[in-house]
Amino acid sequence: MKKNISILLAIITWFAVLTQYYLMLENRVTSVAEASIRFFSFFTILTNLLLAIYFTISLLKVKKGIFLSLNKPGFLTAITVYITIVGLVYQILLRSVWEPTGIQLIVDELLHTVIPAIAILFWYLYEDKTAVRYMQLIQWLIYPLIYLVYILIRGHFSEFYPYPFLNVNGLGLQSVLVNSAGLMVLFIGISALYIKLGKVLKRRE
Repeated sequence: MKKNISILLAIITWFAVLTQYYLMLENRVTSVAEASIRFFSFFTILTNLLLAIYFTISLLKVKKGIFLSLNKPGFLTAITVYITIVGLVYQILLRSVWEPTGIQLIVDELLHTVIPAIAILFWYLYEDKTAVRYMQLIQWLIYPLIYLVYILIRGHFSEFYPYPFLNVNGLGLQSVLVNSAGLMVLFIGISALYIKLGKVLKRRE
């Protein structure tokens, strides 16, 4: 069962990410290089890519070097937190912003709805929940913080911001910083919720 879900997640996540890249290049209004940089500026893409790599490496049973940390308790919880945020932000803030059709609609739903749902199921079934510690939460914030700093710095020079709530040109720096702080609070809250929920579920089992 675990292997089957891992295979399913790896396949549909790679499909969604690669198809989205193709669609973005097909509809680009900039050079291929700039379009590619913008593609990898979306938290949704980076997080789904992280998920695809995680499940691919898990299936290949690579356990050497930097890949050792993938098997430690907490790593799965961290990426589940990230993909949960992807799903929540899209459903609450971004779903009404545009109306994709055709293959773009399918890819959109995979990236923001289907993959997060299956990833949460996988976490529920297979994470070593009792071994996950609240102190790990600090480490989990490094990724979104680095992402935020990168987006704000690059946006300042390129004037491209991947999400409307991070658009300094449209909202002003103060509003973007307030939005960013709110997102960090959301990250912390969701992370703590997963850790607490994991411990409760384990006790019930």
